[in-house]
Amino acid sequence: MEKAWRGFKGSKWQEGIDIQDFIKHNYTEYVGGDDFLEGPTEATTELWETIVELKKKEIENGGVLDADTSVVSTITSHPAGYIDKDLEKIVGLQTEKPLKRGLNVYGGIRMAETALKSYGYEIDPELDEFYTEHRKTHNQGVFDAYDDDIRMARRAKIVTGLPDAYGRGRIIPDFRRIALYGVDYLMKEKLNDWKSLQAKSYTEDDIRLREEVSTQYRALGKLIELGKIYGFDISRPAETAQEAVQWVYLGFLAMVKEDNGAAQGLGRIAEFLDIYIERDLQEGTLTEKEAQELIDHMVMKARIVRQLRTPDYEALFAGDPTWATLTFAGMLDDEHSLITKNTFRFLQTLYNMGNAPEPNMTLMWSEKLPKGFKDFCAKVSIDTSAIQYENDDVMRDYYGSNDVSIACCVSPTAGDTGSSIQYFGARASLPKILTYAVTGGYDEKTRTKVIDGLEPITDEYLDYDTLMEKIDVVMDWVSETYVRALNIIHYMHDKYAYEAVQFGLLDTKLHRMMATGIAGIGLATDSVSAVKYSKVRVVRDEEGFPIDYVVEGEQFPTFGNNEKAADEIADMLIKKFVGKLKAQPTYRNSEITTSILTITSNIVYGKATGPLFSGQDPKYKGYREEFTPLSPGANPSYSSPHKGALAALKSVGTIDFEDVKDGASYTWAVHPKALGKEVSTQIENLTMLLDGYFANGGGHHLNVNVFSKEGLEEMLRNPENYPQATIRVSGYALELAKATKEQIADLLERVVHGSF
Repeated sequence: MEKAWRGFKGSKWQEGIDIQDFIKHNYTEYVGGDDFLEGPTEATTELWETIVELKKKEIENGGVLDADTSVVSTITSHPAGYIDKDLEKIVGLQTEKPLKRGLNVYGGIRMAETALKSYGYEIDPELDEFYTEHRKTHNQGVFDAYDDDIRMARRAKIVTGLPDAYGRGRIIPDFRRIALYGVDYLMKEKLNDWKSLQAKSYTEDDIRLREEVSTQYRALGKLIELGKIYGFDISRPAETAQEAVQWVYLGFLAMVKEDNGAAQGLGRIAEFLDIYIERDLQEGTLTEKEAQELIDHMVMKARIVRQLRTPDYEALFAGDPTWATLTFAGMLDDEHSLITKNTFRFLQTLYNMGNAPEPNMTLMWSEKLPKGFKDFCAKVSIDTSAIQYENDDVMRDYYGSNDVSIACCVSPTAGDTGSSIQYFGARASLPKILTYAVTGGYDEKTRTKVIDGLEPITDEYLDYDTLMEKIDVVMDWVSETYVRALNIIHYMHDKYAYEAVQFGLLDTKLHRMMATGIAGIGLATDSVSAVKYSKVRVVRDEEGFPIDYVVEGEQFPTFGNNEKAADEIADMLIKKFVGKLKAQPTYRNSEITTSILTITSNIVYGKATGPLFSGQDPKYKGYREEFTPLSPGANPSYSSPHKGALAALKSVGTIDFEDVKDGASYTWAVHPKALGKEVSTQIENLTMLLDGYFANGGGHHLNVNVFSKEGLEEMLRNPENYPQATIRVSGYALELAKATKEQIADLLERVVHGSF
């Protein structure tokens, strides 16, 4: 430890695992501008050009360059792999060569088999037999336990995206522990934890935790072996900046090799790694250009993570995302920021290697951040549309921590990174809840009876009070069915697809959250508003089934225009449904949290959702054609906003974080000229807008896209001319070259604000 910890200050972090104490005593706040940054080295440029060519071949090959069919991916399943060993400063690939996809079977053998077949591969018959006949997988366990209501809700898409056929993700390991303490130390700590769990008698929970800690201990041993495969001894702490970056990356690599998770985040590593870089710079063993190269090469590896997934998965979460979410920036306390030069370096990768959706750059914003950094962030957003922002002040106040990490898209950990996890839980469709209230529990698309014991509304015109009574009944059924499904999923995931190395890099006793979600808040709000403030007639077929809704009264208030009447309806619907979710019993006593988030499944939801009460007549703001995409996340419906960008921001900002602690995602686009004629003016105005939205507007999350509608249309229609063009879609960024036809059509419908 003496050599590795030379020059480091503080003592508490030396007495036990405490990364926050280490950072507090050793980081160097940077309050300057971006003038110190370096461009790419020749090695970086050459390596990235190799990757770009491989990515072109991947797209030409139908989306998958290569895939394993007979080697099950584990932490140590593959020999060392390189892009170009002589050029790489940070090494390690999922398989033996770049962009080749590993074979993950523990989430479900059928999932793996289907994914391979969809790209022209066949799974090894012996593997298929073993994981079908002799070794149960997560997916099989889930469907063994599902009840009829869960199956029906899933099929009808009133609940969509359940992690029952893929790895759940959203578990953010604290990779920093590897670099600071070395894996030997972490294994000793886990052994001590295991011993402390000894008791005179054991409950089922006690036995399960003891078994899990033993599994974690062995996985950490495999992590040491992974280091040896690449020639590193990560049993000991890192002694240089290059080792610190490499040690952290090897932890991330172990995670993506072990598990095909829906979201596999990097956590908060930027400021931590800066401590090692600053020490090497001071000692004269590292230059600024070499420091940037280390970060470039680590980010390069995160960009080329590839998991093998099914067409159904791609329909829900399109664009091949891994959500390697990198959380950085924010404030240490009310006076000092966590901005370091390394915070700048991670953003600089978007210039050195061009735009990219991974890592999912997530910046914790506070009005108190240094001006130089805020201006640089605004510049990067204007140039790349690759950053998302979260409200750091809300996170610090609510969780009492300056070390909150974001999982997946917008969802915060409950406190310090490494102390809590989220059980990912997809989302329920609020618009379909509304249609079921009218149909009496029949699905509007399939005409299937989904909810028994619910009578339809038979009146010619919808009455607000009657509608709300029916909505209440449907919400009861959906919330109960939804959480039952999640309890089954996560029980079976812990049993059959346990993420051992990830949990090995977390505290043994964790705060657990059960993440739920709501889709379609904008459309649902407008629809209820139409009933309350206008006059909505139900159109029925010969059998009396509702097939359309016609607005015959005045224009009703719509969400996204800073209209109190509409915003209060959104608040009411969220509180009503979230309250019902929170009343449900949960697996391992996890805390129910909820997001307003769709990722790209807003398209799938829309295809399953018929006409709504806001009507299909374009003369009314809030109209929507049946079976077309919902707006993403917390976004107003595409036809609703008509009072400018600030009004839309204010409406979304009214959503109460207490209700949606899993995040409220707002994907916002603005024309460059709306920000100003000159670049300097655009930067200044975007910075002020972010300050206002987060500091005074109550906003939680913001995807920032800066482009014109014409520019977006050009990029979408000719993606081959823009090979690295990226757009924020709903909590993550999408490489336009990978967009499907349905996605392109959806993106072209999105609102690009031309003025404030």
